[in-house]
Amino acid sequence: MRLRTSVAATVGALALVITLPTSAGAAQGDFTYQHVNRAGVAQTSGLVDPQSRECITLPEVSHERSAPAHSPRNNTDATATVFAGVDCEGPHFSLRPNGGHASERLQVRSVVFS
Repeated sequence: MRLRTSVAATVGALALVITLPTSAGAAQGDFTYQHVNRAGVAQTSGLVDPQSRECITLPEVSHERSAPAHSPRNNTDATATVFAGVDCEGPHFSLRPNGGHASERLQVRSVVFS
């Protein structure tokens, strides 16, 4: 009897895991920022449906020799916390979901979504 109960519990747990939405770990929407590319040209880049609770170093500004990104705009459904340093280190600032933004004075190199 214990074997049947264990098997039923295992199958039930597996079914629950399989039916969970795959996007549960992602913020839905876009996060954009401005930066200067290697040629010195201003550009806007972004992240689409970024992973939640995972530090994301912005690839265009990951090197200390590059100027940091600025003017972040959070159009995701999660709070975005931006950091002055790579690997979500240094001073930080939170941008509210669905339109939170900051000016060019806020310089960023990494972000994490709640």
